[in-house]
Amino acid sequence: MKNIKDKVLEIADIAKACPENLQAVCFETLLKHFLSCLMPTTEKSKKDETAKPLKEKETPEGKTEPETQPAKQEDIRDSDLHMKVKRFMQKEVVSLNQVNNLFYREGDKILPLFDDLKTTHMAENQIRITLLQCLVNAFATGEFEADIEAVRAECIQRKCYDSPNFAANFKKNKSLFDFDKFDRTAKKVKLSDTGRKELADIVKELQ
Repeated sequence: MKNIKDKVLEIADIAKACPENLQAVCFETLLKHFLSCLMPTTEKSKKDETAKPLKEKETPEGKTEPETQPAKQEDIRDSDLHMKVKRFMQKEVVSLNQVNNLFYREGDKILPLFDDLKTTHMAENQIRITLLQCLVNAFATGEFEADIEAVRAECIQRKCYDSPNFAANFKKNKSLFDFDKFDRTAKKVKLSDTGRKELADIVKELQ
């Protein structure tokens, strides 16, 4: 407290050296600066963060509302994986590091890091997309299955959609999937044991 008192008196002396009409302003400014220096760094950071206004965005109706901060990109953790996925990784010798070389977590979503599926064949692209979607879906549910329309959408997005042969590509690779016969009414496909082995090979190849 004595040090603080001495510092305040020193600030007062400095202020007295200013023209009379500026003395009060000078004293107040120097005192605020001195007191802010006494505040712990963590407290200053919290105060600054609290005081920072949220960005606003305009809604279609012309109103403004606080803009939400983007979700942080993070590695997939062991705790994010369903027990069935952990067993698959152990059986097929797939490491969590290899998975994180291909995917990342953003909020509650698992998103791809890769752009190249390392094949120029449209049919093979379709099958690889299907297998990788099965893996992503299994993270949460434990079921290695993919929605047919989601596969179709990603094929279109990646410009490898072969509409006339879309169903035929599944039929030609039926050993990878757990069905006796694939038809156009199918909504989902589920991996067979052979398909899981193929998925493990793709994960290792793409990383």
